[in-house]
Amino acid sequence: MAEAVLQLYDTTLRDGCQQEGMALTVDDKLAVARHLDALGVGFIEGGWPGAVPRDTEFFHRAQSELTLKNAELAAFGATRRPGVSVAVDPQVRALLVSGAPVITLVGKSHAGHVQRALRTTLAENIAMIGSTVRHLVHAGRRVFLDAEHYFDGYRLNRDYALEVAGIAAEAGAEAVVLCDTNGGSLPDEVAAIVADTLAATGAALGIHCHDDTGCAVANTMAAVRAGAVHVQGTAHGYGERCGNADLFTVIGNLALKQGREVLAPGQLARLADTGRAITEITGVPARPAAPYVGAAAFTHKAGLHAAALRVDPGLYQHIDPDRVGNAMRTLVSDMGGRSSVELKARELGYEVAAGSGEVARATARIKELESEGYSFESADASFELLLREELAGGPERPPFDVDSWQVSVTRLPDGTVRTEASVRLRIDGVPLAATGSGNGPVNALDRALHQALDPFFPQLARLELVDYRVRVLTGDTGSEARARVLIGYHDGERRWGTVGVDRNTVTASWRALLDAVRYVLVDDVFPGRVPAPLAAAPAG
Repeated sequence: MAEAVLQLYDTTLRDGCQQEGMALTVDDKLAVARHLDALGVGFIEGGWPGAVPRDTEFFHRAQSELTLKNAELAAFGATRRPGVSVAVDPQVRALLVSGAPVITLVGKSHAGHVQRALRTTLAENIAMIGSTVRHLVHAGRRVFLDAEHYFDGYRLNRDYALEVAGIAAEAGAEAVVLCDTNGGSLPDEVAAIVADTLAATGAALGIHCHDDTGCAVANTMAAVRAGAVHVQGTAHGYGERCGNADLFTVIGNLALKQGREVLAPGQLARLADTGRAITEITGVPARPAAPYVGAAAFTHKAGLHAAALRVDPGLYQHIDPDRVGNAMRTLVSDMGGRSSVELKARELGYEVAAGSGEVARATARIKELESEGYSFESADASFELLLREELAGGPERPPFDVDSWQVSVTRLPDGTVRTEASVRLRIDGVPLAATGSGNGPVNALDRALHQALDPFFPQLARLELVDYRVRVLTGDTGSEARARVLIGYHDGERRWGTVGVDRNTVTASWRALLDAVRYVLVDDVFPGRVPAPLAAAPAG
């Protein structure tokens, strides 16, 4: 018997937007919808027209501004109110006015909610669901019913929960979506309840899980194994409280672990890029360790792992990251050894021999520097500069020399604070000086360097300092404690990090700033190197 075709339904723009800190404009929502459509999901829930003004505007603009090639747009809303004819209910009318070809209704399947929240009878709730579904189907819309609190309702009153699912299916709902609204269920419970509901009603079932037990993805997979044919989730698991089922993880599991054709051929490789694009639009970062699409999903640090990965990446990776558009990364740290350095060098495009003296020396230097407080995990550019020195047999000729630098901080009579920095450099022996002012010492030094160097090295003009982090290292106390400074830069195409350590925070920052500039200015042509960018700059 052939497996049923699975429907992928994304609710980022409605349920996902309930996450704390998430505030999308209509333009943001349209942009997210375009990315989801390009990935190939089947349905995109745009929000609740008639109840949320921004969602009403979204559906209005979507009719002229959103051309979907793979997905259908779904409007979310409630059934008619108790005692009100469905033909005149304003909320139901707003769903039709939205123009959405698909309508997802939320209906109560928990007897306690019907009586205490809706304040109506169990029989009237059944009538509300049936009449609203029939009305919308008669109007030519595809209809799904989200059976709210289904699993809790089933445990309280199985017969009533089954009656709700049955009446929705009989009225014409394409799928009855069983919702673990409180997110408190576990996979074995979900599987049993889905199987029983399927056997009792024969309805096409869907699954909508929240992550309050950390089991939203597992519960979704269990429901599919039990017969669910419609899967709901959000990008990165966005959603209120603990979030929803992460649709990206569900897609990866279904496609790569169960062989289900949930996306068109070739589309799975867009998964990580889609995830990155959506985080840039929402401004809400994804977990670095998120399966399949996270920045750290295929990142390795331990020396034992690196040694095995050098032989066969599959020994410590469950899939080839290329299949989901991600990439393997190696972190260089004192936990690793020669294998980590060798893998990282190859990742950056340098052909190095296994067990070479250069790798051995680079490893020894890294361990020594990390004992002093350095960390190269987020400082690929500093690592590459160190590696190049070892491969070249000594420091490369710097593109400029530093004679001196200084920073002054002055409190003015009006209470404002002015920070100025000055640098004295030499290029080919010719002295030059420049000053810069900023909102702090690092910003002022960064501007002074640009003022001095940009006329001679135009490529520096594109650089932008995008991240600055300071950590006071343990083991030292008081004003004499050492500081580790990590600085992130990008030039519109690439992004890289550098590190500096010193007992003086400004000196540590200066060292990281110099590494960032040196990294850009060193000759990209290096013996045995195949040029490779460190990382793509964030999508915007």
